[in-house]
Formats: sequence, C-alpha cells, structure tokens
Amino acid sequence: MWIVLGALALTAVLAVWHRSVDGRFSEAIGTHPEEKAVEPAIDPQTWAALGAEPGERATLLQFSSAFCAPCRATRVTLGEVAGLVPGVAHVEVDAEQHLDLVRRLNVMRTPTTLVLDADGAETTRASGAPTRDQVLGALSQMSDTESR
Repeated sequence: MWIVLGALALTAVLAVWHRSVDGRFSEAIGTHPEEKAVEPAIDPQTWAALGAEPGERATLLQFSSAFCAPCRATRVTLGEVAGLVPGVAHVEVDAEQHLDLVRRLNVMRTPTTLVLDADGAETTRASGAPTRDQVLGALSQMSDTESR
C-alpha cells in the first residue's frame, strides 16, 4: 500500500514539474554579455536547403515530426504569431529529414522552437508546445535586448 501511494505521489510531482517546464522559453547559450558572440544558427546555405526565407526581424524555427500531436498545435500557434507580428516568419523543419541540423542545434525532442534574430542567431528556445503568450513574450524580450 505504501509503495502504491509513494508511486502516485512521485507521479504527481513529476507531472506538475513537466507541466511547469513544457513549452517555456529558456535563454540561448551566448546571449549573456560576458559570453562570446553567437554564430548564426542557420547560414544562407541551410536556408536554401530548407527552401525557406528568414524573417526580417525574427524567425520562429520549429522542429517537428510526423506523428507529433503537440507539433500540430505549435504550428498553429507559431503561424498565428507570425501573422500578428510584422517581420516575423515561421519556418517548420521536419526533424527526421534534417538530422544533421537537429544534431548541430542540439534539438532533443519535438516540438522544439528556436527564436532566431534577424542575423540568424538563436536568442531563445522552447521544448514542447509554447502558448501564444509565451511566444509573444519571447519576441518582446528579444526586442527589449535589441533596444539596449
């Protein structure tokens, strides 16, 4: 009986933790002033291979897979935000078709969303399905750091 109660308690704690971190944007490596400048995550040749164009201000780069239900919700959310915010593009990448890029950018799960600045440098990323407000907040923070 105690084992079952312990397992249920552990499951509840893990579920709360997962829910609190899923879809949240975290700082990208190299965004602190004391760290060296960040190289572009995506170079012109990679954009050409993806058949996509970056946004003038920012790009929401989504890594997805075929049977990922949260990926579909993320596609809708990011597409909506890209339509609302001028200069922001949404580019979806099939992770299975671009394994070299997945490895290079250290994408561990789908969906993963990278927010790239106008130069193609990663400013933040989210693993899981972010909400519309989380995406808008990440873009807002990017604007705040650009204006400093």
